Amino acid sequence: MAARSLSHASILRAPTPSAWVEDALANVPALLQDHANCEKKAASTALALMFAYPEDRALGAALSRLAREELRHFEQVIRALTALGVPFARQRPGRYAQQLRRAARSSDPGRKLDLLLTGALIEARSAERFALLAPLLPPPLARLYADLAGAEARHFVLYLEFARDAAPHECQARLEALARQEAQLATEPDETLRFHSGPLARPL
Repeated sequence: MAARSLSHASILRAPTPSAWVEDALANVPALLQDHANCEKKAASTALALMFAYPEDRALGAALSRLAREELRHFEQVIRALTALGVPFARQRPGRYAQQLRRAARSSDPGRKLDLLLTGALIEARSAERFALLAPLLPPPLARLYADLAGAEARHFVLYLEFARDAAPHECQARLEALARQEAQLATEPDETLRFHSGPLARPL
């Protein structure tokens, strides 16, 4: 199968729990605040990879375009927050991206592949959750999230293609290991709702 025909389900090892969707719909302002932070972080991640691997000119050109698109998404989410009268606020990072990136190797060879694969997994999870939420949200958020689902799907394929080019013989095994970690982080109960968190922990 060509990489460009992949869906997010092809690399995610567990679907988002329905309880997370319910929590997100019940806490849209908090979700949007974290979403805005995620778009900024996605842009900064792309830029960090450009600086880390300047010799990879194809990767740098692709990530430059991706970073600009992520910043446009940030501006769109800020407009949505403004329309809803929700102030943009600093939030403590959730455990998802922090722990997923902690699973990546800390030096090369190996680190580049792992960073590209974690990028693919994060973008794939984003695409899945945008697609889940879009039909359930009122306009204009529904239209925005439907558009973002397509954009994040393109981003995950881009990261995955570069990962396969970087280490074709090792890519699949590392993807499996990181995808299992990602699935656990995205589905286990969480204390705080985040765009990539698990569902909120319920009292016993």
